Amino acid sequence: MSVSLAKGQSVSLTTGDGSSMTHVRIALGWDAVRKGLFGGFRGADVDMDASAILYDAAGAHLDQAWFRQLKSRDGAVIHTGDNRTGAGEGDDESIIVHLDRMPAEVAQIVFTINSFTGQSFAQIQNAFCRLVDENTHTEIARFDVSQTGPHTAEIMAKVSRYDGGWAMTALGEIGNGRTFQDLLPSIAPTLSVPGPRSSAE
Repeated sequence: MSVSLAKGQSVSLTTGDGSSMTHVRIALGWDAVRKGLFGGFRGADVDMDASAILYDAAGAHLDQAWFRQLKSRDGAVIHTGDNRTGAGEGDDESIIVHLDRMPAEVAQIVFTINSFTGQSFAQIQNAFCRLVDENTHTEIARFDVSQTGPHTAEIMAKVSRYDGGWAMTALGEIGNGRTFQDLLPSIAPTLSVPGPRSSAE
């Protein structure tokens, strides 16, 4: 059964028998706000971009996977491709993480979403981040983002080494910028918490 996470909550990435998950997918989705004839947005598409940024235990930026580099250098993190509109139901962009192939120096992976075309979160709706066990294709956790506003980016979640395994934490920290590079100063404070602050299991 999928867990609905609130901001700051975490879920352990373990299977039903207690073993660590080996292969997960972080999927993000959104819809452009479609207002009426005089609503202002005229149904414009919104190009949101998901990124995964890899850090070591000291908070040093090691690598990334995003639309301009679809794989981390070690191949353990794979971006499945750019969606420039958010059109359609379900997931819009996905990042696959091979936890069992993650280099030992990688301690945390932070997932962000940026408005590459510059529209604010006031112009998107139904934004979410969900975690899927790729071995069973089962949704493990979901974090729905309801906050709208003038910001153009959000630090959605992170996956961290924790207690010999991994855990996902919903972050939901707002920011601004067209790409993940613009968010690096805002990401730094989220790396100060090494593991789950509260359990959603």
